[in-house]
Parts: sequence; structure tokens; C-alpha cells
Amino acid sequence: MVVKKAAVKKAPVKKPVAKKGSEKQLKTLEKKIGKVPKFFKDLTTKEPEMFNLVMRFEQHIWDDGKISGKTKKLIAIAIAAAMRDQHAVRAQLAGAKNIGVTKGEVEEALRVTFLLSGMPAYVYGKAQLDEVMP
Repeated sequence: MVVKKAAVKKAPVKKPVAKKGSEKQLKTLEKKIGKVPKFFKDLTTKEPEMFNLVMRFEQHIWDDGKISGKTKKLIAIAIAAAMRDQHAVRAQLAGAKNIGVTKGEVEEALRVTFLLSGMPAYVYGKAQLDEVMP
């Protein structure tokens, strides 16, 4: 004897959505850090829960605390130069201009990069600086 199971209808799974105002959040983020990569913009529709978590984390990191946002930006530029990551250096430099970081301040941060990461990292960062902040 074969027993048939009754068909059980499953409720459709609701996909999480990005919080309202994600476009505004992206524009604010772009002002802070420079160009936002396309893959991150795509998170607003493809992985909105991840987008919301990253935005909360980003806000926590970039908010002024014991050190200012400008100081954090200079640290980010120095790290990106030390890693020789062209996209990151250029994005951080673009964001730096938006928050009032001067070319002189960046040059000073890059000198620290030279001291700790060597001449190639300094030269790399300086070349990007001269293109983004002539």
C-alpha cells in the first residue's frame, strides 16, 4: 500500500531589502571615501542585509572618535599605498579631497609610509597623489 503525502504549501520566503535611503547612504559614503565600487552598489538589491550591516560598520569606523575623520583618512591612504592598491589609493585620495585633507598632509602621511614600507610604496602613493591632487 502506497501512502501519499498531502502537498504542503510553503509560504514564499521574503528576501530582505536594503533600508530606505540606500541611495542617499551611497552618496554620503562616496563623499567620504571616494568612488564606491559597483559590486558594493549592487549589494543594495542582491544582498541588502549585507549592505545594511556594512553601512553600519562603515559608519562606526569613519565617525569622529578619539581621532578625527581626517586622521583616519590619512591612515587609510598610507595603508593603501603600502599595499600598492591603485584603486584603494585613488578612492581614498578622492574622499580625502571631499573632507578637506590637503596635499601637504597626504605627502606627510606618505613619508611615514616610506619609513615603514619602503621607497616603492612611497613612490606609488606619491604618483597617485600627483594625479588626483595636482
